[in-house]
Amino acid sequence: MRKIKITAGDVTATGVLDDNVTADAIWEALPISARGNTWGDEIYFGIPVHVDEAENANDVVEMGALAYWPPGNAFCIFFGRTPASRDRTVSPSPIDSSTHSLSGSSFTDPASFGVK
Repeated sequence: MRKIKITAGDVTATGVLDDNVTADAIWEALPISARGNTWGDEIYFGIPVHVDEAENANDVVEMGALAYWPPGNAFCIFFGRTPASRDRTVSPSPIDSSTHSLSGSSFTDPASFGVK
């Protein structure tokens, strides 16, 4: 189990990276410091990782999912609904949404990232 610490502003969460090629590449790139962007209740930021094909790709993810988006070389933290969410699901961007590679999950309350 590979634990990572994610800090965004005053919020710090502990996450775990999965056992796959994408997560391996993220682990090897640590530590990473970047300015994040938000899209609904998703934080994403560019990282120095380049993985062409998405493993475990999904267009609906669980709250707390950690994912990699190959077209943007971006790490994504899903702490709630995005504008693409339907019903009660948490969905990544509808553009290339199937290419989000699930890379891990957050151990701490992912909703804490939504604290204003």
